[in-house]
Amino acid sequence: MASDITGFNIYNRKTESFEFREGLVMCNLLLADEINRASPKTQSSLLEAMEESRVTVDGVTYNIPDPFMVIATQNPAGYVGTYPLPEAQLDRFMIKIAMGYPTLNEEIEIIDNRRESNPLDDVKTVADVATIRSMRKHISSIKVDPKIYKYIVTLVQVTRTHPLISLGASPRASVALMRISQAFAFTRGRSYVLPDDVAAVYTHTVAHRLILKQEAKLNRISARDILTELSRMVEVPYITEREEKK
Repeated sequence: MASDITGFNIYNRKTESFEFREGLVMCNLLLADEINRASPKTQSSLLEAMEESRVTVDGVTYNIPDPFMVIATQNPAGYVGTYPLPEAQLDRFMIKIAMGYPTLNEEIEIIDNRRESNPLDDVKTVADVATIRSMRKHISSIKVDPKIYKYIVTLVQVTRTHPLISLGASPRASVALMRISQAFAFTRGRSYVLPDDVAAVYTHTVAHRLILKQEAKLNRISARDILTELSRMVEVPYITEREEKK
């Protein structure tokens, strides 16, 4: 139920007053397994939480612990009893990746690791709240050149005029693409964003936000195909390493 996500007020007979019972969003990391099996009403209960890190119940607003992240999964093979995520919901996810099948060697390693025990039983903590906050603060300081800003916005804006796209990416996609590019540069040990960083995360950050026209679906053209085409059309800014370090 939606109230399970956001929380709800329950009447306490002893105190003769209503008490707020926290919902599942009152955490740092929320995993929504097979989110498309939840009803549209339940899905929509995450909108305010994902955008503003707070929930409103009976006119009262409650802040969600910081940091707050939502990871959701979908099974593309099973559509029975599922509900497609609305555009507003999809737009709030910064990135979408397809797991796919493991390679031969990876699958061999999977079954070998499970021969005598379950590796999940030995999972250890690798970061705490303080570490996540520190990393987030450092990533936000990663430099983005004005030419990179223009490159990011252009890559997003061209999705709004493509003949096979009925709904292009919103400005929220531009912000997400910038932030993901900063994070990607951080993982590469740099203090600045390169055009290659933007290109590397472009399809993963924008594809799930697009609504394609029926013509594209009939011709089996995916959003990733279109974005790959657009990335080749948009001029890549030439930025030297010296410019980036200024």
